[in-house]
Amino acid sequence: MAGKIKELNADAWKSEVLGGGKVVVDFYSTECPPCEALASKFTALSELYGNDLKFVKVFRQGNRELSEELGVSSSPTLLYFENGNEIADRQTGGIKRSAIVENLDKMVGPELAAGIHNSIKTFTTEYDVAVLGGGPAGLTAATYLGQAHLKTVIIDIALTGGYMSTTHQVSNYPGFIEPQPGFMLAHYMSEQTKGAGVDFRPAVDVSSIDLVKKEILIDSVETIKANKIIIATGSSPRPLGVPGEVEYGGNGISYCATCDAKYFEDKDVIVIGGGNSAIEESLFIAKFAKSITIIHQFAELQANKQAQEEIFNNKKINILFEHEPREFIKNGSMDMSVVVEDLKSKERKTLNTNGIFVFVGFLPNLTGFPETLKKDQFGYLVTDEDMLTNLPDIYAAGDIRTKKFRQITTAVSDGTIAAIAISRELS
Repeated sequence: MAGKIKELNADAWKSEVLGGGKVVVDFYSTECPPCEALASKFTALSELYGNDLKFVKVFRQGNRELSEELGVSSSPTLLYFENGNEIADRQTGGIKRSAIVENLDKMVGPELAAGIHNSIKTFTTEYDVAVLGGGPAGLTAATYLGQAHLKTVIIDIALTGGYMSTTHQVSNYPGFIEPQPGFMLAHYMSEQTKGAGVDFRPAVDVSSIDLVKKEILIDSVETIKANKIIIATGSSPRPLGVPGEVEYGGNGISYCATCDAKYFEDKDVIVIGGGNSAIEESLFIAKFAKSITIIHQFAELQANKQAQEEIFNNKKINILFEHEPREFIKNGSMDMSVVVEDLKSKERKTLNTNGIFVFVGFLPNLTGFPETLKKDQFGYLVTDEDMLTNLPDIYAAGDIRTKKFRQITTAVSDGTIAAIAISRELS
C-alpha cells in the first residue's frame, strides 16, 4: 500500500487504534467514488504526517461487525483517535484535503504543523484541456476530449455529477426507459468519462484561477496548466437559509418542475416564490397536482401579468401572500411539512404537503473567476455558438452560460459542442 499506511482488520483494532497514540482511520469500501477521491489525499498526507501520526485503513465491507459497533454507516469515513478516544468530528463523503489537514495540524500541534507545511513541495501538471466542473456538461465535454486523445482533467470542488447527482429521479434523459436516480446517472456518466482516459481531481479546493496563463491551483499544492479551459461549474439554487433546506434538497424539496412534477399526480404541493419562474412552473405543476399552495413574501406577485391571470383563474392554486418559510420538515416518503410565518402578525403555522418546489432563482457558480469574463444581466457567462467566451481559449458549457433552458440534455449539448470545437483546434 502506497504511503505510510497500514491496513487493519477487526482483530488488530484494539492494539493498533485503541492501544494508544494518535491514529487517523479511513473506513473505505470498493466501488466507491468518494473513497477513490479520498485515497490519493490520504496517501499524500500520510507521507507528510506519517512520522508523527499513525495512518490506517479499514475495509468496511470486510469488517462489518466493527463498522456497526462504531456506528460507521457510510464510506469513506475518517475517524481521529488519541489514546483510544475519538478527538474530532467524523468526516464522510467528498472529504477535502483542507478539512483533513485542519484536524491533522491540531493532532501534531502548531510547531510540528508549521514544519510540515514548510516541507510541502508544490508541482505542476500539464494538460491539453482542463474542465472546471464535473456535472453533465463537464463530463460530456471531457468524454469527447478523452476519446479524441487529448489529455484532459476534470476539476471539481465536490464529487462529480453536479446538481444532477442530488436529483431524486431523472425520467426524461434519452436512452433510459425507466426513471434513473440522479446519483446513478451521474455514476454512469463518470464511469464513461474515466473509460475515455480522463483524469479527475474531485472534492478539491480551487485556490486560484488564472485564465490568462490558463493555470488553476488546487489545494494550494498542484498547479494544473492547460492549453484550453472549459468552465462548466453550473449554477446553484439561491439559498433561503431555512432549516431543512440542505438536508432535504432532492429528497422532498425540488427545484425543477420539468424533472419532478410528474411524480405528484393527484398530490398536494407547496411552491415557494412569486416571480416568473415560480408562477410559470406552478402552472406546469398544476397539470399533475391535486392542489398547490404558493408561499410568497410580498403582497403582490412579481410575475408577468398573463401568468398572474392564469394563476388566479386556476382553482387548484391558492396563494399565501406575505408569508415566508421558516423550516422544512420531512415526515416520511412524500410527506413533508413547512413551517410558515405571517410577516404581518408574526404568527407561525405548519402546512402539510406531499412535496415542496422552490423557485426563488439560481446563482451562477463563478466564485474565484476574474471579472474580465463577459456576463449577461443575471451574471451568467456569454459565449458564441462554439461555447467560446470573450477570453481566448476559455469556453463555457452548461448551466453556467446564458441560455433559455437549463436541463441535463442542454448541458450535455453544450459540452459536446465545446469539446468538438476544441478538438478541431488541438488535433
